[in-house]
Amino acid sequence: MLLSPIRCIILLLLVNFVYSGRVLRKIKEHVRKIQYEKVKKNVLMSAVNGNKPMGEVRDGKIHQPLNHFDSQNDETFPQRFFMNEAYWERPHGPVFLFIGGEGPISEFNVLAGHHVDMAEEHGALLVALEHRFYGESINEDGLETENLGDLSSQQALADIAEFHQYISDRFDLSVKNTWISFGGSYAGALSAWLRGKFPHLVYGAVASSAPVKAKLDFSTFNKVVGLSLADEDVGGSDKCVGDIWEAFAAVEAALFAGNTTEVGKDFGCCEIPEDLEDQIELMQSLADIVMGTVEYNEEGGILTIEEICKIMTNETETFDSETEAYDRLIKLVQIYRATGEEPCLVASHKQTIEDLSDTNLDSAYNGERQWYYQTCTEFGFFQTCEDASCPFSRMLTLQAQTDLCPEVFNIPQHSLPGHIAFTNKYYGGDHPNTDRVLYVNGDIDPWHELSVLEEDLDKEDKDMAILIKGTSHCADMNPGGAADRPALKQARKAIERKVAKWLKEAAWKLIG
Repeated sequence: MLLSPIRCIILLLLVNFVYSGRVLRKIKEHVRKIQYEKVKKNVLMSAVNGNKPMGEVRDGKIHQPLNHFDSQNDETFPQRFFMNEAYWERPHGPVFLFIGGEGPISEFNVLAGHHVDMAEEHGALLVALEHRFYGESINEDGLETENLGDLSSQQALADIAEFHQYISDRFDLSVKNTWISFGGSYAGALSAWLRGKFPHLVYGAVASSAPVKAKLDFSTFNKVVGLSLADEDVGGSDKCVGDIWEAFAAVEAALFAGNTTEVGKDFGCCEIPEDLEDQIELMQSLADIVMGTVEYNEEGGILTIEEICKIMTNETETFDSETEAYDRLIKLVQIYRATGEEPCLVASHKQTIEDLSDTNLDSAYNGERQWYYQTCTEFGFFQTCEDASCPFSRMLTLQAQTDLCPEVFNIPQHSLPGHIAFTNKYYGGDHPNTDRVLYVNGDIDPWHELSVLEEDLDKEDKDMAILIKGTSHCADMNPGGAADRPALKQARKAIERKVAKWLKEAAWKLIG
């Protein structure tokens, strides 16, 4: 069916949903809204100027096997996809595949982004596939715990293989149509793994901010957060990190002293954090404000690193020179709540359990429950603060985060290390045996710690990793802007050269 150019859909172009806390999730939702409005405006302005690619966008659903690896199981689920033929040079133009991650996709996934700019240049057919069990690609009872067993990255890759065949049949494609895959965050890892597991289906893959290495205790996430907060090139400083650490230590001290009512009022908590579990939720919410800012620095977040550091180092002229770090953290939370239109700060473990246990498809549309299940069964990615390099509270432990696996999904904690080990053995961790996969990361983004960097590659493959100075999560996937950092502009040019090279190589191989 043809899609209306004014249809409003939640845009989930780039943002990943790795669960650390509800505040971090809300920051990511804010980023998505900003990206949505920006992309929608650009697309509609393009249509006004006579370029009307939206008229070429179609959506549809295919029925995929619920379990590709059980021939006795004939159950299926509907999987949503989008196509944009506006730039396609029939019949032999390439196919650019946008892989959906842990959330819904929309028509804008084939209308805007760096991959769309390159599709226009190379005359490519654009297709996007939603990940199973996210968005609209799920059965009505799909979120019940007993049915989540069919949610995995292995099944997702098999879905893509089936979709490849579907598109090939629908458009009568042949070996002359070169496929390139694109993805960001978890979907970036899927893009890399697709090339590794199905090299005959995609000639090359771009993997942006792709955490290809599963890790149970992802303590280095907050190590990078600390380093980024100290980076003067993005507005940070050593004093900023020190003052944040001092503020969190003061909150901890107040809680341990029994001043929970005062702390709850100071930070505008939705409920007084009387119990230890609620106090941990509070500390997670406070940390999330900073973590989310770093992860999406200068990409539409509520604050930037520079703005946080000006508040925390008392450079805003808001406080007198004697103001304690604790009070500056209170001010930071007030600014976050006012800007993000949050009436109060969450601090309830019970509410977290209720949110993650919700199996209603409408309320679970953002993918929170599904993604936490995958962290318990495949990836870990638990962002802890027990390492000395973490600038937040030592209350944010691995135990506190993995407790949710048995509480919500009945997955024993002792099974988690085995799940993570299997994932790394299956895909190769950060040393995958793949070729023609371009790994793109920002050095401000904490997720680059689990991706493939230049030092992870052999000498002859060094050009297959790009680390962009001063940029954050999936920044390279956005359409280019005048305010982009020079390093980001250069990285996009490097990606363009690599994709163009792959397409030329593929064409020459057919001739030869």
